[in-house]
Amino acid sequence: MDPLGARSQFVEVQNLPTWDQSQGVQDEVDGENQLTEEDDQLTNQLNSFESPFPFRQDINSKIVLFNGDVALLNCTAIVNTSNETLTDKNPVSDSIHRYAGPELRDELLKLKGCRTGEAKMTEGFNLAARFIIHTVGPKYKAKYRTAAESSLYSCYRNVMQLAKEHAMASVGLCVVSTVKRAYPLEDATHIALRTVRRFLENHGENIETVVFAVSDVEEPVYSKLMPLYYPCSKKEEKISLPLLPADIGNTEGEPVVLERQIRIVEKPGNLEEDSADDSLESDLGLVGSHAFARMEGDVDKQRKLILQGQMSEAAQQKQHQRNYSRWLCRARAEDLSDIAALKALYQTGVDLCGRTVMVVVGRNIPVTIIDMEKALLYFIHVMDHITVKEYVMVYFHTLTGEHNHLDTDFLKKLSDVVDAKFQKNLRAFYFVHPTFRTKVSTWFFTTFSVSSLKEKVHHIENLQQLFTCILPEQIDIPPFVLEYDTRVNVVFCLSVLFLD
Repeated sequence: MDPLGARSQFVEVQNLPTWDQSQGVQDEVDGENQLTEEDDQLTNQLNSFESPFPFRQDINSKIVLFNGDVALLNCTAIVNTSNETLTDKNPVSDSIHRYAGPELRDELLKLKGCRTGEAKMTEGFNLAARFIIHTVGPKYKAKYRTAAESSLYSCYRNVMQLAKEHAMASVGLCVVSTVKRAYPLEDATHIALRTVRRFLENHGENIETVVFAVSDVEEPVYSKLMPLYYPCSKKEEKISLPLLPADIGNTEGEPVVLERQIRIVEKPGNLEEDSADDSLESDLGLVGSHAFARMEGDVDKQRKLILQGQMSEAAQQKQHQRNYSRWLCRARAEDLSDIAALKALYQTGVDLCGRTVMVVVGRNIPVTIIDMEKALLYFIHVMDHITVKEYVMVYFHTLTGEHNHLDTDFLKKLSDVVDAKFQKNLRAFYFVHPTFRTKVSTWFFTTFSVSSLKEKVHHIENLQQLFTCILPEQIDIPPFVLEYDTRVNVVFCLSVLFLD
């Protein structure tokens, strides 16, 4: 029973607005008036792609985003995040213990702890919630990121499984990855949202409400990422598609680690080493498309073959694609606003052939003072959806100094990291206002490092030459470039007149 007078503190979950209610009406108004032309173009480009998280009104009506104390929710069960001895001191756990009363601590002693990723259940005692589901989130270390992702997924999956097994109508989820455990909030939110989404899709027919209870710090992150997994319209579904991380897990939301997967074939005893890569697609067709069926070979053996130069071209391409997917996942997860503020890379109009034009402003890249790895991540983030079709790039080398010059090591790393579509669909690279030194450097780089680009690089001495390929109204040129080009052309014309 609740203490006398305490009931008024509790929050009835049925009175909280569901995700479709809180977003739907406003989105209809804002969607018509505030979506930009660029959003419309992007939506049209993505119409041919199916989102892995399509708009589902029935699922959205079960989801609630609640900024408040999970201990105050009046639902069937709430979730407590703790450590393996179930004695952790954190704001969520402390509040649950305070409202539940001393009986909870005595009950936890009987459970004899809980392992990381698992979930155990007790009564709610003095809480409005009937049950408390206790789970233990992982401690995060970058070098063990894969293990942490799998453990955090298990936390949410096991909580939802207990809710299903006990026929619970409503569950209040706290943020399992506490600050003490150092799990990056945005990464953890992706796992939480997609795991719950997948569970509701596959097993949630009897679960009526899932509440994500968040704090003031956590709410902006959840509000930003929820449309990716719970879009409130078909249009939002399409717009959210390119913002999804590379790793969205399997059909249950579980992280998929390609390098650790086991390969299954119809007749493994007859598998020839040379035909391993060629037969992969046919093998998967026979076995299935679920996570277990997509498993691959020994990653250590693959790496050894790469070093020895013995790996097939197809296998190397797959390895490269996996590496690029990791970079893309990082690019979508990290805060790159400081790099974006430089305005060194942006999309403008189209060239005479109708291909997208991307602009790079060399003078806006302070190579010596920015994190070049973040610059690489930003390049991948911006360019990934552009490069799915043909495009051209314009690089303004105008008035760059030594501190703006990208060294060949960075450019080589860039070419090694990016997906094959970057080079395949690049139709032309216009190098505007080059110097003799940069012409020589470009020749060496395209001859000995990335020979596939050599025929695509065009040195442009002035803007009039550029305008024969891209109309002036189709490209946004920085004012200092226009001023420089005008000044140089005037000097050139005067010199010609003087010589005549």
